Amino acid sequence: MKTVIMAGGKGTRIASLCRELPKPMLPLSGVPVLEREIAVLRRQGFTDIILVVGHLGDAIRTHFGDGTSFGVQISYVVEQTPLGTAGALALLRETLAGEDFLLLCGDLFFDVDLGRFLAFHRARGGLATVLTHPNDHPHDSTVIRTEEDGRAIALLPPDEARGDVPNRVNAGLHLFSPRVLERFTEVKKTDLDREVLRPLVSEGQLFAYDSPEYVKDMGTPARFAEAEEDIRSGRVARQSLLLPQRAFFLDRDGTVNQYVGFLRHPDELELCSGAAEAIRMLNRRGYPVVIVTNQPVVARGEVTEEGLRRIHDRLETLLGREGAFVNGILYCPHHPDKGFAGEVPHLKIACDCRKPKPGLLLQAAERLHIELAASWMIGDDDRDMAAGRAAGCHTAAIGVGLDAELCGGDLLDCVRQILENEV
Repeated sequence: MKTVIMAGGKGTRIASLCRELPKPMLPLSGVPVLEREIAVLRRQGFTDIILVVGHLGDAIRTHFGDGTSFGVQISYVVEQTPLGTAGALALLRETLAGEDFLLLCGDLFFDVDLGRFLAFHRARGGLATVLTHPNDHPHDSTVIRTEEDGRAIALLPPDEARGDVPNRVNAGLHLFSPRVLERFTEVKKTDLDREVLRPLVSEGQLFAYDSPEYVKDMGTPARFAEAEEDIRSGRVARQSLLLPQRAFFLDRDGTVNQYVGFLRHPDELELCSGAAEAIRMLNRRGYPVVIVTNQPVVARGEVTEEGLRRIHDRLETLLGREGAFVNGILYCPHHPDKGFAGEVPHLKIACDCRKPKPGLLLQAAERLHIELAASWMIGDDDRDMAAGRAAGCHTAAIGVGLDAELCGGDLLDCVRQILENEV
C-alpha cells in the first residue's frame, strides 16, 4: 500500500520556529517531525511513500533522498504552485490507481496502530475513512458526527455555527479507495475537508475510525512544546493500541456531572466541581477515559436516543471548553422493569450491559485494547463498584460506605489519590 504525505505547507502559524526549514523538517527532540512519521510507517510495513513537496522542498529531498537510508522507498511530487490540502492528488491519479492508499499531513506527530485503522476501513467498504480522536481544543478543529457503525453524517468545520458537538476531531490520517481519484479531473487548489470529505458524507461514503492514540499536529509553538514533553514522558509510545492500555472508567451522573435525578435535557447538565480538571489530568497522562452509564430513561420512553446524544454532545462541549475530553461515552438504554407509560418494549429487558454487570466495560476493553486488571472504575454507587469488580478493575468510590479500594470526596480527589500512588 502506498502512503502519500502532504509535506508542502508553509507553516504560517509556527513560523517563529521554522523560518529556514519547511514545517515537516522541524526537529522534534532532535529528530525532524517527518522523519518520526516515516519511522512509524516503516515499523508497520508502510514503506512505499510519496512525498508531496513545495515550499523549501529541497531540504526534504536532501535529507531523505530515495528513502533507502530510512528503510523505505520515497518518490516525490513537486507542487509548482500551492494546491491546498488535496489538490496534488490530481497529479497522482495513475500512480495510485488499483489499491487503497494512506494520506497523511506532513506536520503530524503520531504513534498509531495502522493495522487496526486499515482493518476498520476495509470492513466498512466506503470510499474514505478518516481517523478521528478527541482533543483539548475542539473549538478550533473540524469535528465529525457519526452513526453507531462509524458512518459519517456531518462534517463540521470550526468556522461554521454548530452548537454542541461531539469531540471527535479529524486527526489528519486518511485511508482512501482509488475510486475517489475519479473526482480529481483537473489540477487545482483543493480543500480536503470541504471539497473531498464533505461530499462523501452526503453520499454515505465517509467513515470515521475513532482512536485514543497519540496524534498531534505541529501547527503552533505551544503544541510543538507539548509534543516534546510527551516524548520525554513516554506518553507517545504508551498510547499506541499496539500496547495494552490502562484506562479509567467513570460513571456519569454524580461523578462527572451533577446528579439531578433522571436527566432529560441538555440544559439540565452541569459539570461536577473539579471533574474537568480530573479528566484533564488523566488526558495529560495519556490514559483512555471512558464514561459508562445506565440510562433507563431511554427504555422508559422519557428520552429518545437522539435526545441522549444531544445531552452527551453538551457534556463533551462543556469538558472541551475546559481542555478536557473523554474517549467514549457508553450507555445502557435498557430497563428490566415494565409498566411505564410510553416505555419502549424492545428495551425493557434484562441485559449484560446494565451495571452492576460489566458489559459496558468489556465492550470498551475490546475496542481500545484495555488491560482491565490495570484499570480503574470510579463512581458513586454500589452498582459502579460491582461492575468494576466484575470486569477485574480496581475501584474508587465517591463518598463513603461503598465497597471500594479507595474513597474520595469527588472525582478530582479520587484521581489525585490514584495518580499520587502510581509506581
